[in-house]
Amino acid sequence: MAHHALRVAFHDAVNYSPKLHSQGQYGGGGADGSIMKFSDIELQYVENNVLGDIINAEKAIADKHGVSYGDMIQFSAVVSVRNCINGPRIAFKAGRPDATQPAPDGLVPTPFDSVDKILARVEDAGLTPQDLIELLASHSIAGQEVVDPKVAGLPLDLTPTVFDTNFYRDVQLAGFLYPGNDGPHTGESMSPFFNEFRLQSDFELARDPRTSGYWLMLSLNPILMSTGFATSMAKMALIGQNPSILHDCSDVIP
Repeated sequence: MAHHALRVAFHDAVNYSPKLHSQGQYGGGGADGSIMKFSDIELQYVENNVLGDIINAEKAIADKHGVSYGDMIQFSAVVSVRNCINGPRIAFKAGRPDATQPAPDGLVPTPFDSVDKILARVEDAGLTPQDLIELLASHSIAGQEVVDPKVAGLPLDLTPTVFDTNFYRDVQLAGFLYPGNDGPHTGESMSPFFNEFRLQSDFELARDPRTSGYWLMLSLNPILMSTGFATSMAKMALIGQNPSILHDCSDVIP
């Protein structure tokens, strides 16, 4: 369930656009729990359509203990990572106010977006290209669900229970097959292994000159991967939030 918890955390936080706010439109509240509070709306967004089970499970716990949804989402993500083999310890701050309205649709990058579009989207949300590449370490413990439903759950690297550099390494390899045998599907690139799925966005980010150098560095340096991911996760968890009203509760992370 770690990859589902991480996916919820990313989708909740990155649904934030200062650009839209500056144009007089609502651009989301960042890591405010709107994906949970307004799940009846946001789960209708295509990018969120497999997150219902994990959101409902987390919501039940948050309601039972009187925890804000934004805090619950980010807490679940960092604990889930920590419970994986080699999972880093990530700082956690609590005290996020509840979301006031649902985030707009269309702000979460998709596997079939171009690198230009992905980098522009995360920059608008407050993340750098380096942050993005570090956050993609989450794919080392992830699987695909909707790009090819025929092989739903197929991991994105060969060690999906271990937080390691294999994901970055594998994406650099030449691909020659589609695991479901009927690709390519929208958002899919050829994989080097029959039991490993490759997302188009990962393939392109690993080869784009703006991101390929750092991608290679992470593939060769597990310590850099781990510390970089922890730093960028903590940064992402503050998108749209006022850090001055939050409390450092990192001690509760195992």
